[in-house]
Amino acid sequence: MTREIPFKKIHPPVIIFPNCKINLGLNVIRKRRDGFHDIETVFYPLAIQDALEAIQNDEPKENIQFATSGLMIKGKTGDNLCIKACQLLKDNFPQLPPVKMHLHKTIPSGAGLGGGSADGAFTLKLLNQKFNLGLSTEKLLDYALQLGSDCPFFIINKPCFATGRGEFLEPVSVELSAYKIVIINPGIHISTSEVFFLLTPVPTSKSIKQIIQQPVETWRKELENDFEKPVFQKYPEIQNIKDELYKAGAIYASLAGSGSTVYSIFAKNQVTEFSLSSNYFIKILTVL
Repeated sequence: MTREIPFKKIHPPVIIFPNCKINLGLNVIRKRRDGFHDIETVFYPLAIQDALEAIQNDEPKENIQFATSGLMIKGKTGDNLCIKACQLLKDNFPQLPPVKMHLHKTIPSGAGLGGGSADGAFTLKLLNQKFNLGLSTEKLLDYALQLGSDCPFFIINKPCFATGRGEFLEPVSVELSAYKIVIINPGIHISTSEVFFLLTPVPTSKSIKQIIQQPVETWRKELENDFEKPVFQKYPEIQNIKDELYKAGAIYASLAGSGSTVYSIFAKNQVTEFSLSSNYFIKILTVL
């Protein structure tokens, strides 16, 4: 007599790799009545990536199970944008089953690299893919904006000129194939709301959209990030990083966004040597 073995349905995982971004210039133009700020910037994606896995949870202890590894993530777990993105879809798709997610973090938090925003946006894309929700790009953009101002960019994930809160996105061509990009983060966590409070918005005379079409060699004089002044005043260590990168021969260097990361652009074949702490997060990326 043969014994029948119960069949257990297996749901294969889906893994996706949220990447970071830098800002090529960032102008804060005005504070709006709704409390947000109008900005203009160019979002540029880079291949420093987290890893996010999701599986259907057949033995749930809760509706959304979430775990992390890698770099520490500050704040309450429930505030993580992966969880918020999943809950947002569950509110609109009650048929979504319980989900177990794991995020492996390699993009530093509070660094101006958009890692948290990327994780939230990529969660939307991952769950749309895994559970065949049929969401269009436009609908994903709408959901992403409910998570945060930077999140819609990661749905498109190509160089974009951004205005409004950052949600109005226009794909642009940025030719950096002759260069490499050096990313340096000193491990300082900076709150975006904190630096917005310290900043005085000023309209600009020349759009970033125009400046990025000029030779990279001209950017040092014209392409500015308005967050540099308040961030450098409060954290001189971050300004020192930018200064050291220019001493090392960078063609252009800037704060990455509103956080603590500084990026620089070097000629692809140029030797890059700088005197900085060995404890810093440092990545050298070749632009394809």
